Amino acid sequence: METSSILWASTSVITFVVMVTATLYLYTYLLRKNRRFAWGSLGRDVVVLHISPRGRFAPNMSPFAIKLETFLRLAKIPYKVDFEEPFGPKGKTPWITLNGEELTDSQLVMQELARRYELTDNLTVEQQAVARALTVMVDEHLIWGLRVWRYDVDRGQGFSECMNNVPFYYKWLVPMQCWRMRNALWHQGMGRHTFREVKGFVKQDLAAIAGYLGDKPFLFGDEPCQTDCAVFAHLANILYNYQRSPFYAMVTNDFPKLSEYASRVRAKLWPNWYLLLDPAQPQRRLST
Repeated sequence: METSSILWASTSVITFVVMVTATLYLYTYLLRKNRRFAWGSLGRDVVVLHISPRGRFAPNMSPFAIKLETFLRLAKIPYKVDFEEPFGPKGKTPWITLNGEELTDSQLVMQELARRYELTDNLTVEQQAVARALTVMVDEHLIWGLRVWRYDVDRGQGFSECMNNVPFYYKWLVPMQCWRMRNALWHQGMGRHTFREVKGFVKQDLAAIAGYLGDKPFLFGDEPCQTDCAVFAHLANILYNYQRSPFYAMVTNDFPKLSEYASRVRAKLWPNWYLLLDPAQPQRRLST
């Protein structure tokens, strides 16, 4: 009798778990299907940009989200923003949906959109090489230096400062995210250096950008190009999301031309910058 009761209880628990799992799977499936139907109803050739919620000081805390949205504005590609599903098929943000197709990774998305819409920056072969080098430097090197401060030195405090209406459970998730990113920093290599050495790396990257920019309005002349989207995004990240970090002082004090450059890009491509903050602020005249 006792064995039968145990068997019945075990079967009941297993049945309950299976039913709950199946219900959650069905709910998730229908939710994803309904979202994609809604995105498709926005119209053909309208990009749906999937990103995390707006920030308190910048339209997003992710420089890659700012980079991709800046590109969409530069290319004048019609788009709508979705905050409900910020992480795409590769588990990365941002990503886009276009005519039912899902594309992820900011650089790959930009390259694909440039191909589809036949967008070119009219750069020489030499300039194309420099553009590639600058993009890789900020996306794959500079960013890791910034992450050392955010996740190791500052221990994730910037998230609650730069985001409005942070969920109550977030304070338990931040230490886990910091641990995960410190592990990633160690394996990537940047996390093995002292913070003094990391600051040196970041300063060298900023000096390289400032040196190439010189007195030009934008990186390659009088008008911004795709590379400006990447460089601006990381500078904006420092200027608005890293104001307590030593990197903010580097840009504003050591390389003031970079701060002026970021202001020019913002004024040209983000005239409604302040309206996109959370909470939204009264629109101000942006200096160029």
